[in-house]
Amino acid sequence: MLDSLYFGTAKPDGIVTDQEWTSFLNDTVSGEFPEGLTFWIAQGRWKNATGSVATEISHVLQLAHDGSQERERGLQRIIRTYKSRFRQDAVMRIRSQVCRSL
Repeated sequence: MLDSLYFGTAKPDGIVTDQEWTSFLNDTVSGEFPEGLTFWIAQGRWKNATGSVATEISHVLQLAHDGSQERERGLQRIIRTYKSRFRQDAVMRIRSQVCRSL
């Protein structure tokens, strides 16, 4: 499996800083997926609750894994932790079936 998670950076009192993102990767994501991960910065755009188009910087996190229940629980913990820590309404998740080789 390949999961791509999209984390917005806007929060009620500012933005998720580079230091906060790095800390989140180190203390949350790396603990769930110690074998590795890939991430990059993106520009996101969506229609917000008022109907206008909003934009913000996002972090995209990509995780290749075996699709097990343990990995699913880890992904859910990552999403819950980010939403709680940075007061986010959502984290977008896209899952794809892939062939992985090492």
